[in-house]
Amino acid sequence: MPLEIVRNDITKMTTDAIVNAANSHLKRGGGVCGAVFNAAGAQALQKVCDQIGYCAVGRAVHTDAFALNAKYIIHTVGPVWQGGSHNEEERLRDCYKNSLELAYELGCESISFPLISTGIFGYPKEPALQIAISAIDLFLKAHEMHVSVVVFDKQSFGISKKLYRSISAFIDDNEASVLEEKSTRYRKKSSLEPASSPEAEVNVASHLQAIFKGMNESFSQRLLRFIDEKEMTDTETYKKANIDRKLFSKIRNNTDYTPLKKTIIAFAIALELDLAETEDLLEKAGYRLSRSHKFDLIILYFIERKNYDIHEINEALFAFDQMLLGA
Repeated sequence: MPLEIVRNDITKMTTDAIVNAANSHLKRGGGVCGAVFNAAGAQALQKVCDQIGYCAVGRAVHTDAFALNAKYIIHTVGPVWQGGSHNEEERLRDCYKNSLELAYELGCESISFPLISTGIFGYPKEPALQIAISAIDLFLKAHEMHVSVVVFDKQSFGISKKLYRSISAFIDDNEASVLEEKSTRYRKKSSLEPASSPEAEVNVASHLQAIFKGMNESFSQRLLRFIDEKEMTDTETYKKANIDRKLFSKIRNNTDYTPLKKTIIAFAIALELDLAETEDLLEKAGYRLSRSHKFDLIILYFIERKNYDIHEINEALFAFDQMLLGA
């Protein structure tokens, strides 16, 4: 998927570029900066950083990646949080914008970011995450690149506590309803006598042939029809769905291809389908939404509230340890 959130050590990422949350004098520091220097080879990296000498807040420079599994380290200097009244948001947004533009100029096809400024620079994690996602999303609307936002653990991740509690309550309520429904069905079933007779059997081959004759349009055909109905272009759709262009081309050109469920739901979110339309699209590929699965319940939560921000949905899925939307 073009934009993903991953839980990892950024120095372990294998991408064309790895972003270092640097200080203006490009000296080895603590936190992410110290980890990047140590993993790359502190002495060699410091030598080339000293040759560059300085990087202003919001700007970006690059060096070789040395021992890292990357081609380049892009060093960007985030703002120190001073309460939000000193252009911190604009400067933080510039960090992502300038780093991405530099990576593009260098010919990078993939890049990994930490959550810049959220360590010793003190930027609050939730707004910092929103700035990162929105800046990256804006860049990806005009460019093709795989971008990873790397967080080390849940404590460094900035989902809203209010949203987390709301989704948790929604999941708990639905899981309780499903358990009660299953219990009722079991009691009803146990009170019935099992019935089976030769007359109830059917000719399987004939039955299947009848089903095949009545097959409706494929998933690919239904998806393309939805795109036309919503008056969207192919490019708008796959970018909004956080889908790779190559995968979309495969879906468009192969009517028999069935993507993963999370990919289909990503298209439903991009097209802003209601629940019935989403179920229709899923059914074409042999899937359905279930109130017994946490992933499905989170999707239901957002669709029922007509919130079609795929990145916010992915942030919630990540917080609940679920797979992310897109491909």
